[in-house]
Amino acid sequence: MSRLKNCVSSAILLVLIFTILFPQKTNAEQIGVSARNAVLIEQESGRIIYEKNAHDKERIASITKVMTAILAIESGKMKEIVTISDRANRAEGSSIYLKPGEKIKLEHLVYGLMLRSGNDSAVAIAEHVGGSLEGFVFMMNEKAAEIGMTNTEFANPHGLDDHENHYSTAYDMALITRYAMENETFREISGTKVHRAPAAPGESWDRSWTNKHRLVTGMYEYATGGKTGYTKRAKRTLITTAAKEGLDVIAVTLNGPDDWKDHIYMFDKAFVDYKLYNIADEGKIKTVKDKFYKNKVSLSHDIKYPMTQKEREDVRVKITLIKPKDSWEDEENIPNVVGEYTLIIQNEAVLETPVYYEKKQKKEGGFWNIFKNTFFIGAGKLPW
Repeated sequence: MSRLKNCVSSAILLVLIFTILFPQKTNAEQIGVSARNAVLIEQESGRIIYEKNAHDKERIASITKVMTAILAIESGKMKEIVTISDRANRAEGSSIYLKPGEKIKLEHLVYGLMLRSGNDSAVAIAEHVGGSLEGFVFMMNEKAAEIGMTNTEFANPHGLDDHENHYSTAYDMALITRYAMENETFREISGTKVHRAPAAPGESWDRSWTNKHRLVTGMYEYATGGKTGYTKRAKRTLITTAAKEGLDVIAVTLNGPDDWKDHIYMFDKAFVDYKLYNIADEGKIKTVKDKFYKNKVSLSHDIKYPMTQKEREDVRVKITLIKPKDSWEDEENIPNVVGEYTLIIQNEAVLETPVYYEKKQKKEGGFWNIFKNTFFIGAGKLPW
């Protein structure tokens, strides 16, 4: 019996030593994110809430089609009729089974693109909107540069692995999604569960497309849209948008073997930890006390920013204004943008926006050209 007690005591001691040397991971660490690359950003501010290798250039598969869709929507041709070419019909991979010579509205092609990931639809859209597939690819790269996708190059409208120079990053794909989600038509299409397209001439039944995105079709109650993707080289890629209690977020994963759970994990964590706070309202800035500027400067839009509770307790704003000049006695000489409104969290500037001088004329930009010789006017805690 004594020997048995000694053995049990030794076993317990070994377990304790093992636990100390190799502590168990927390639940969050166990769940983690399976994807090689991931990012979660907030829609309103673009703030990065979570990232993992978010700026690495990778293949992206069919999430490419977010760019294809928004360009089609912005073309103003959504009601036009598209004639399907042989080239579109021959597109490999996922398809909505278009036929050469078939005529179909561009709007339906965009639904087929986003819900069923039709590669034939992508080529048909590109040829109609861009004049040719190559012309459309040029438009894709122009738009990418315009919105700051600095680590992206598009070579096709669908994401197939038919070019080596077709790549992006998780972060860049979040940028194009954020841009696209500002468009009401894109939001509607992206979040559609089922779409019916009228039968083509000579066919006896309408097409019915169910969205492939499982989070959108019921797996996650807060999902509002997104796009799936897969190729042998890219593996699984996924974009999902979600909203809860005023917080809108975008998740992107590349090469994610368990991407549905990845996105749910990131969303749930963000919805627990973050809240979108209203920092300032559009219109006059009432906190400015300077005699020259008092009741004469304003913001062009509401200032909102996602924060944790801890961050909310250490927030201040700084309003920096151009020192008035003698020539400003004539109001016509006062520039439209006269300063900068800066949001500071835990001593780090996280958001900057122009301050406008209120005149009868239409407000214009040009802030960075005139904001060279400035001086500090005031800063203070936010009035929570």
